[in-house]
Amino acid sequence: MVPSFRKFVGMVLLVVFVVVYALIAMVIGDMTLQTASTLVRFTYFAIAGLIWVIPAGAIIWWMEKGGKNRT
Repeated sequence: MVPSFRKFVGMVLLVVFVVVYALIAMVIGDMTLQTASTLVRFTYFAIAGLIWVIPAGAIIWWMEKGGKNRT
């Protein structure tokens, strides 16, 4: 795959992933933690707000992987 096309696909995939992940995390948090304490809600949203970095890093790694082998 051409590196510039790989980066375009990765960028679109990353934006779609972040939007969908944020919406799903909000819905899960809102539906399941309505009666939970503030500390539990804060902990959930803190973890959910940081965990998206792992798949996003994998997408970025895939985007950059193809460009380094070609000159």
